[in-house]
Amino acid sequence: MMYTLLNTAKLNGLDPESYLCHVLTTIANHPINSIDELLLWNVSLDTAAAA
Repeated sequence: MMYTLLNTAKLNGLDPESYLCHVLTTIANHPINSIDELLLWNVSLDTAAAA
């Protein structure tokens, strides 16, 4: 599962480490009804890099 997640991040032009860091630091305070904002294809390069 992790292999798929990391390779999907690469295919979407994201750094896998930055993406995971962004999601893990954001998910606790993120509203459940907008969790789709944290999906790989909805995260911008700037957002993931800022994490």
